[in-house]
Amino acid sequence: MKKLNLLFAVLLGSLVIFTSCSDDNNDPIVDPDTEDENVISSNITQDVTWETGEVYTLAGRIAVEADVTLTIEPGVIIKGQAGSGSNATALIIARGAKLMAEGTAEQPIIFTSIADEIMPGEVASPNLDPNLDGLWGGLIVLGKAHASLPGDVTEAQIEGIPPSDSNGLYGGSEDEDNSGVLKYISIRHGGANIGEGNEINGLTLGAVGSGTVIENIEIVSNQDDGIEWFGGTVSVKNAIFWGVMDDAVDADQAWNGTLDNFIIAQTEDSGDNCFELDGPEGNYKDGNYTLTNGTVIAGGSAKLVDNDDNTNVDLSNIYFTGITNQVFDQMPTVASNVSNLEVTLPEGVTVADLFLDGSDAYVTAVAEGANTVGADKSAFAGWSWTAVSGSLDDL
Repeated sequence: MKKLNLLFAVLLGSLVIFTSCSDDNNDPIVDPDTEDENVISSNITQDVTWETGEVYTLAGRIAVEADVTLTIEPGVIIKGQAGSGSNATALIIARGAKLMAEGTAEQPIIFTSIADEIMPGEVASPNLDPNLDGLWGGLIVLGKAHASLPGDVTEAQIEGIPPSDSNGLYGGSEDEDNSGVLKYISIRHGGANIGEGNEINGLTLGAVGSGTVIENIEIVSNQDDGIEWFGGTVSVKNAIFWGVMDDAVDADQAWNGTLDNFIIAQTEDSGDNCFELDGPEGNYKDGNYTLTNGTVIAGGSAKLVDNDDNTNVDLSNIYFTGITNQVFDQMPTVASNVSNLEVTLPEGVTVADLFLDGSDAYVTAVAEGANTVGADKSAFAGWSWTAVSGSLDDL
């Protein structure tokens, strides 16, 4: 009944919001029937700033086009209208564009659904449960770095965006490409379905270059993956994933970066894999995926780690807990480094039961709370909904 009521709220919200347009400068126009919301209904074609204290509404699939910078000030809230298929709502940072979204611990930037009544200054939603997903699309950042693509082509269309939209292209050879700065950002209730088995990730990073800074990111209850890398060289520091419905962390196409200090906090109802780590899809490969200093609460996930045979990955200092029957699927057959994995086991279960194909050689069983590796949860205090909710109190 709760979800039915929510669906009604989303549909009603979509009906009462006018589809506004932009002026000649592509500045947002305020809908006269919404006191606090600026409705964005067309692509952003020149530099613009979304200002502290304001709420902005995405009225569809909005792209920041090449050579344009969107600046989002601390404390801004962005709400996506309901939509699916080709009308799924998303914010795309196209190749050559920049997103300068620098929130703070005191004023995080929040992406959420139009059904969310949250206002600037709030962290937890006043009306939506944290386990609701698929209410809008997500945030997509695309760059010009290498990706290992099928057929050894240099560019491709990112998943979740129709092929007719050229702003969905990613890939190139500029590994130091700069797509901007993303700091203290919470992305919630996303993952709208654009087709059978094809949803939008909370944060999609397509061939994003190492000149981009991404730190302090939260993904809450996305219908598809939390963060998915498609190649690229960008690193992410301080990321938290709460109740993601597909894979919390997904890496593909020879991503060559680091995920450092992260927490995966899956719930009983959430999750496919905690990690989905797929290898190169073409001949290009340069370096390994590096995942370090992480804490994984397995919850309802199907697997702890799902590796392709050709996955190129380094795993270190990761603690697994909250396990029911998940497994660490297999060790990749390519050169990788695995070290300092710890796990708190369910009663009657051994390390060899869960960590298959030789991966158990890298794992130490520890009592609950006795782990010596894992994430520093203090990085998420105050600004993330996950921490404010108390979901990390027992770590």
